[in-house]
Amino acid sequence: MRILLTDGNERATLAAARSLVRAGHAVWVTAPMRLSLAGVSRRVRSHTLATDTLQQPADYAAELGTIARQERIDILLPMTDPSVEAVLEHRAALPETVVIPFRDLATYRASADKAHVLELARSSGFDIPETRIIASADECDDALSDSTFFPAVIKPHRSVVTVGGARRKIAVTPVPDSAAARRGLSALPVAAFPVLLQRWVEGIGEGFFALRWGGRTVAMFAHRRLREKPPVGGVSVYRESIPLDDALVGPGLRLLDALDWQGVAMVECKRDLITGRHVIMEVNGRFWGSLQLAIDAGVDFPALLVRCVAGERVPECRAYRVGVRSRWFWGDVDHLYLRLRGAQSGSRFQALRDFFRVHPGRDRSEVWRWRDPAPFAVETLQWLRILGAG
Repeated sequence: MRILLTDGNERATLAAARSLVRAGHAVWVTAPMRLSLAGVSRRVRSHTLATDTLQQPADYAAELGTIARQERIDILLPMTDPSVEAVLEHRAALPETVVIPFRDLATYRASADKAHVLELARSSGFDIPETRIIASADECDDALSDSTFFPAVIKPHRSVVTVGGARRKIAVTPVPDSAAARRGLSALPVAAFPVLLQRWVEGIGEGFFALRWGGRTVAMFAHRRLREKPPVGGVSVYRESIPLDDALVGPGLRLLDALDWQGVAMVECKRDLITGRHVIMEVNGRFWGSLQLAIDAGVDFPALLVRCVAGERVPECRAYRVGVRSRWFWGDVDHLYLRLRGAQSGSRFQALRDFFRVHPGRDRSEVWRWRDPAPFAVETLQWLRILGAG
């Protein structure tokens, strides 16, 4: 198969590219810069894009279409929310022969709508955070009047919204009190509303990952976050594979079924420290940042997805190695720096000990690979700001 991946500077794209090259496919990667993580990986061919997926979604899809025709691409895998939306909305710009392994735009947007997913998650068996829906920045007084509701997080109903004809990515924002919440809400564009204000959930992050195709669940995987950036909650920098827990798998599958999902997806939760139950955070209907861990543990989602697209009857994959750990090194360096600056309770000695503690045999580096060192070199130069990261 001839496969085109977008967003070449994402770690998930690097993981997918390595997987698909290893499976014998021809892989191309696009990125807005000449040197990207996946673009310098062994046996990957790269294209530098002139268009921006957020500012020029239609032109971006058209540019992908030109590359797809030029390289005779069979499968296009958009890797981030903005690229998925651009590709699905402007599908006509791509050759009809190119397969994009997603449902239609409406289904994808339904999975990305946090308010919509919240109700589906409740009926599927997940707990949900205590939530207040705020229709606009001018209507937040009632929601912010209770000081005991905080700390909390502000979540736009969708992470990518359209503002002035261009798309804009809106991040989830932690807020310690009502004053910070008011400032955060006032800074949001109108298109970000309705906004979810959710009480902070104390617990460990756990994720359920699945590949569904043709009405079947082809593969499943689960992991637990061990360290995050920022330390109080953010993107995972160190995580481990955990057993498939019925309390996570059952609601997760029912939720994906309610969304009529096809393709790969992550259901992100926290295991509440008090109740022990899984509290839904969000659904990501695409490949996720820690994809390499699943591959290292034995569930090769990219290769399995391509086999499904090719029409193979792929056996169900539920067995994998538990206790495998994956570390994003430069993300972990950032985590350490923030802890040393006091971003999280605990001694500096403990932070240093955690960082330098290595578990031979089960710890894997997410980016560094002896047989494919160039991506780590590029990431290091980007981290040092010698190379631009886009």
